[in-house]
Amino acid sequence: MNFDNVRIVLVGPLYGGNVGSACRAMCNMGLSDLAVVTPRENLDMDEAHKMACHSDHILENMTVHEDLLSAIKDCTITVGTSARRGLYRQHAVTPREIAPKLTVETDNSKVAIVFGREDNGLTNNELTMCTDILNIPTATQNTSINLSQAVLICCYELFVATETFEPQEEKSDIATMEMREIMFKKWRKTLLKIGFMHEDKADHMMYGLRRILSRGQLTQDDVKILMGIARQAEWASGDYQTKYETNKPK
Repeated sequence: MNFDNVRIVLVGPLYGGNVGSACRAMCNMGLSDLAVVTPRENLDMDEAHKMACHSDHILENMTVHEDLLSAIKDCTITVGTSARRGLYRQHAVTPREIAPKLTVETDNSKVAIVFGREDNGLTNNELTMCTDILNIPTATQNTSINLSQAVLICCYELFVATETFEPQEEKSDIATMEMREIMFKKWRKTLLKIGFMHEDKADHMMYGLRRILSRGQLTQDDVKILMGIARQAEWASGDYQTKYETNKPK
């Protein structure tokens, strides 16, 4: 996907904080092209900069337009967002459904995702200028989503669809069964020595410990840490006993 070919369009935003927060959401997901249509007079730009948080470059380079058409005239796909449902909105798609289509289109053309006013959204006339209608799934009792949050959801789904994110990999290899058994034997010896359990209950207690430590894979580093704890506990127990025997009343 060509991230430069994705434009976020805010129509008639009322609050500078939402504009700034939208910039931050875009920056989080690698987007930078912001267009604003007929913003509220005296929009609080100080608040916008405060909420932009490390994305001031998007705010400072945003373009301002007198109407929606001028903001989307060079786009081949325009997605209008709407919280309302019903007639003429029955073909609305979710951000996840449309994201793959947009990622392909951006290889050669510009696309736009259009967001309406905080109080009334997009008008019917504005929606007719959009090639697609998008509806973010919500609980039925409150379908209206904060403007900047809606921007973040759509940008996130678009970013995920690019499959460019690579999560960190575990550096340590998964512990072998041999390592695990050595660890459990050490823990059994230590727990007996410090008096946490007695021999007649040891098997029962060790089943419980095994169950706790088997709910997820243990890495070799994990096992080394747990072995270190057992050794230190065993040493501390012996050191304590030595001091106790030396200092106990005659």
